[in-house]
Amino acid sequence: MVRKSKNTSTQQPLWLQEYIDLPEKQNQLYKKTLKILILSQIFGGAGLGAGITVGALLAQEMLGSENAAGIPIALFTFGSAVAALLIGASSQHFGRRAGLAGGFLIGGLGAIGVVIAALINSIALLFVALLIYGAGMASNLQARYAGTDLANEKQRATAASMALVSTTLGAVVGPNLVTPMGEFAESIGVPNLAGPFIMSGAAFIIAGLILLIFLRPDPLIVSTAIANAEKKDHKVQTGGSLKNPTINKKGIMVGAVIMILAQLIMTAIMTMTPVHMGHHGHGLSEVGLVIGFHIAAMYLPSPLTGLLVDKFGRTTMAIASGATLLAAGLVAAFAPADSLLLLILALVLLGVGWNIGLLTGTALIIDSTHPSVRAKTQGTSDVFVALSGAAGGALSGMVVAHSSYTILSISGAVLSLLLIPVVVWYFKGNQVKS
Repeated sequence: MVRKSKNTSTQQPLWLQEYIDLPEKQNQLYKKTLKILILSQIFGGAGLGAGITVGALLAQEMLGSENAAGIPIALFTFGSAVAALLIGASSQHFGRRAGLAGGFLIGGLGAIGVVIAALINSIALLFVALLIYGAGMASNLQARYAGTDLANEKQRATAASMALVSTTLGAVVGPNLVTPMGEFAESIGVPNLAGPFIMSGAAFIIAGLILLIFLRPDPLIVSTAIANAEKKDHKVQTGGSLKNPTINKKGIMVGAVIMILAQLIMTAIMTMTPVHMGHHGHGLSEVGLVIGFHIAAMYLPSPLTGLLVDKFGRTTMAIASGATLLAAGLVAAFAPADSLLLLILALVLLGVGWNIGLLTGTALIIDSTHPSVRAKTQGTSDVFVALSGAAGGALSGMVVAHSSYTILSISGAVLSLLLIPVVVWYFKGNQVKS
């Protein structure tokens, strides 16, 4: 059943027209969407956290070389880059439900593939499975956009933060289950370091099923219909022409640069921290503790960060991201290797700096796009974010192998300083929210 929109001749399904006409229905769907995302992200975070914790160690064990330690994160972040493009495109055409659920389900299959690769000691299968596993990472990150589809300008960073913070529970629990999952794996004849990927596979699949079953009506489909109706109503009222959606290309570019630099610095230092700790006598439980704190810092501050981005603006918070990442690199570089407390501090600062950069860049990209092209643009920007993570993961092992963890951390600190001139240059000449 369809009925005509109030001010145009365009016909919409009755259920969709109700969302276009009634703000209270929009608000109800906004709140429902956030609740579903929160639930799915708890499981998605668990799937992500476990793989990050032991991926480098598993590759080092199977390949017998420290140079290979950065390969897993490089592979699943490269896989997430490809998946981000596909998820963005499919979300634009079919809605968030199809794109995000598909990414999580494929990521779950990748995690299962990692377990099988470890079981039969197949390097080729390991590499392919890690690429596929990256789809779960892509969905985990792009879920933050789904929370913003029905948010107004003053809610966008806050809405994105709700999807991120819900990742915290699973992401913190995941690394701290490394030891028991390793013991479980050994009890069923699977190599110890493959154990966490058993949990990753189950968690990603559950996250995908939650979205597939419950994310209805699709928030992107509704928000696009609302935006198009408003545009057509404006044309009728003003007698103007119906132009293509306006895109602020500079806003998109700077938002992407903020996220790319934050991702590159964070991934590079995080990837080699477990290896660095292993060289100085720290066990798996201590590695899990440090990575657990790090991932908590990546996601737990999100509600506060979102409020600050919406309240104080994109410029201030982008610079804050650079300053925090600078501090993280310096603490990691000069902390005594046997000091668990200072390693935790460095990784917490690293996570917070990434969190601020991600939410600031996310808000900028949403500010700069129209719903009819937003998901595709978001997917494209996340491709470059993921590729920067892949580069950080791949290069980090080589840097440490040929120099040291200290040099790697100092390099990250220096790189963080690039955020400041980029942001200042952009906001000096633009009238976008700053």
